[in-house]
Amino acid sequence: MGGYKLFRKYRQGRRGGDVALYVRESLDPVELEVSSDKVECLWTRIREKANKADILMSVCYRPPYQDDEGDELFYKQLADVSKSEALVLVGDFNLPDICWELNTAEKRQSRKFLEEFPSSAVK
Repeated sequence: MGGYKLFRKYRQGRRGGDVALYVRESLDPVELEVSSDKVECLWTRIREKANKADILMSVCYRPPYQDDEGDELFYKQLADVSKSEALVLVGDFNLPDICWELNTAEKRQSRKFLEEFPSSAVK
């Protein structure tokens, strides 16, 4: 697409699950190199030009069968990359039992996700 930069991360060794993000070129986006075969996230930084904080944009895919190790790697990656920056995190996390109105979940993995991302941080 004209005027936009494409960022894409391919799934390693498996079919499907690729993630991609288009960002307007005028925002001067830069891809962050974060490597992990178990975490399907693409991280980009948009440099703020008005002496404000940069914006970190991420698009992620969490397979419905992801194990605890994959989840923990994702949380660690998020903590390492997002220190004191504005964050926009989008994707398919495959946690359908989360009730966003009440900030509750039935399954343990979903409750862990809610602990890592308190309702005040999720918009």
